[in-house]
Amino acid sequence: MDMLLIGGLWLNASVWERVASAVEALGHRPVPLTLPGQGDGAVSATLDDQVAAVLTAVDAAPGKSMVVGHSAACTLAWLAADRRPERMAKVALIGGFPSTDGQPYADLFEVRDGVMPFPGWSPFEGPDAADLDEEGRRELADAAVPVPVGVARGVVRLTDARRFDVPVVLVCPEFTPEQAQEWINAGDVPELARAKHVDFADIDSGHWPMVTRPVELARILAGAADAP
Repeated sequence: MDMLLIGGLWLNASVWERVASAVEALGHRPVPLTLPGQGDGAVSATLDDQVAAVLTAVDAAPGKSMVVGHSAACTLAWLAADRRPERMAKVALIGGFPSTDGQPYADLFEVRDGVMPFPGWSPFEGPDAADLDEEGRRELADAAVPVPVGVARGVVRLTDARRFDVPVVLVCPEFTPEQAQEWINAGDVPELARAKHVDFADIDSGHWPMVTRPVELARILAGAADAP
């Protein structure tokens, strides 16, 4: 199965290298994506541009794909399910939840000169970054690509209720499956509350398991792709 890998804010396709190698060894075809505005130099890129790039990859796959979104890009993966439900085998969400219709995509940090730069590690102290050593932090920060304001403040539009038929696996890094289920039950994650099939996978990591637990993450993703 084609497995489209979409990194969250500030990340490009290179963050998936070790996961992709392990996924390939497990019999699937990894397709790490570099999103417009996050590695291609397109500072004027918009959320619509990123959605279009994901859909291009979905349409290029020979069959149904599993689309994997990390952090804020969980919403991108869900937007792909909304636009191409018939082309989705499954959606995997790592360390995040899909936004609802009408919300801004990721208007989370200060915007300067038309971009939202990586804010440093202060906002992520605690469970998010607990398993990142100094080298890992430095590598992520040095590679971080400022996110264009047209992406960060783009408005999410969801229109096709068939997205709720697409099976979801929620990979839980800095939170537990039990916490995630509580949030869904409490109405904090309305998109997943309406999804008809949600499975949970626990991984003992911080917010960036593709960096700190790549082989384990690959096994989880491959297992989800293999499951009916």
